[in-house]
Amino acid sequence: MTAVASKAAGAGAKTGLDRGVMAVFAGLMLGSLVASLNMTLVAPALPTIVAELGGLADYSWIPISAMLASTIVVPVAGKLSDIYGRKPLYMTGIVVFAVGSALSGMAPNFWFLVFARFVQGAGMGFIMPLSQAIIGDIISPRERGKYQGMLGASFGLASIVGPAAGGFITEHFSWRWLFFVNLPVALVTLVVVGLFMHVPNPRRKHAIDVWGSVTLSAGITCALLATVWGGVQYPWMSWQIVGLYGAAALLLGAFAWVETHAPEPVLPLHLFKSSIFTFSNIASVGVAMSMFGAIFFLPVFVQGVIGNSVTNSGAILVPMLVSMIVTSVASGWFISRTGRYKVPLLGGLLSMGAGYYMLANFTIETTNQSVIVAMILIGLGLGVTMQTYTLVVQNSVSREDLAVATSATQLSRSMGAAIGLAILGTILTQGMQSSMAKYLPASALQRLHSSDSGAAATAIFDPSLLAKLPPAIAAGIRHGLADALHPVFLAGLPIIAISFVATLFIREVPLRQTAHVTAGRRGQNALVEPEESALI
Repeated sequence: MTAVASKAAGAGAKTGLDRGVMAVFAGLMLGSLVASLNMTLVAPALPTIVAELGGLADYSWIPISAMLASTIVVPVAGKLSDIYGRKPLYMTGIVVFAVGSALSGMAPNFWFLVFARFVQGAGMGFIMPLSQAIIGDIISPRERGKYQGMLGASFGLASIVGPAAGGFITEHFSWRWLFFVNLPVALVTLVVVGLFMHVPNPRRKHAIDVWGSVTLSAGITCALLATVWGGVQYPWMSWQIVGLYGAAALLLGAFAWVETHAPEPVLPLHLFKSSIFTFSNIASVGVAMSMFGAIFFLPVFVQGVIGNSVTNSGAILVPMLVSMIVTSVASGWFISRTGRYKVPLLGGLLSMGAGYYMLANFTIETTNQSVIVAMILIGLGLGVTMQTYTLVVQNSVSREDLAVATSATQLSRSMGAAIGLAILGTILTQGMQSSMAKYLPASALQRLHSSDSGAAATAIFDPSLLAKLPPAIAAGIRHGLADALHPVFLAGLPIIAISFVATLFIREVPLRQTAHVTAGRRGQNALVEPEESALI
């Protein structure tokens, strides 16, 4: 009788645990929905936004500003959550994101929109790493694969609707509504998180590494500015560009010095003693660079070269996102059942490489069908890799380092996205200057860039404006843009190759089967004695 009662009590506890986990997970899924809407709704509309607000030479700053803000915030998000709790900081991120969305929708000019996107990115800097840290708290590494797979699937599912909906809204209403639609989703997320997310988090006294955060943020900003402006606003060897790179080197050197002396560094350098941590983050940087390169530059090709409408250019991303869902869920369950993650990672990177090889060979004759095949290959790889590197890192650190290690992984991803967009955007801008000259006479180029030209240079990104130009001029622009995008996509191949090599060096260790805390419980009862760390 006692055994039966004990068994029943255990089953009840398990049911309560599952209920608590799913309540927390529902809030995280909604946060992922907010994040995916921010990315996928806007991507196909960027050419139209640039056509209306201007800023052709600074096209890439619209996505870069959000990534830069996220990069700045991510390192301190984990540490702040240790002090004030995961839930309050998660909700703060949602509020900041909503404010940025409202400001973006009201943007009167290009640079105000860049600022508003910066605010959005700051909110993302809290949402993205804390969602991973919360999962790391309440779910064991062995079981975490399927939950992170579902989280990645929610991102992909929302992303399926996002591009097509973003294109439709832009074409039939206004691109400003792309930002306003985030507001009701953010409100629902706040309500669900506030009422149902109970995440135990024993707080400890912490010291915020202010100087580490300042030097890291300033160093990254200087490096991005130099990369985006080099060869466009200023010559590469000008004092402005050389000075910015020099300042970036000094600031990042100062950051490394600060981290060795800070009582609680924002990015503990001892984490890099783990080969698992180091190579996982190197690979994450490359995956993020290639992912955002596809999301933000493929619509430019589809609209400017193939000539699709804004709605269709958004829909062209759907196959990539559907395939992301499939492999995100499938790989998550595979990892949970087998405890093996290295082979799926390598297979995913090979699939991404094949997709980028197709992109690098696109020409003016490329059809929508070829684009779809390339997108599927890239999506299959992204579904496997995006969440798994975080799982690998979390499995290799102790509870004390979990939040900061997760934030470091998200930092790597944000840095990869920002640096990738800066580099690829610079390649595109410089490539257009030379490629357009091959297909257009000097007089046509001058008229195209003149301020009184109805089409102006933004016709390069807007199919509706492109259609109003003389056929010979429109064909020249399409050829020039195709040539300019070729090195953009070609650059993705060595990036993916670096991620592949880094993954080869990741030592596969068993996934722990215990969680750090128990969802739905408070105080000391929430703590679970961790197994020995796999830190190498």
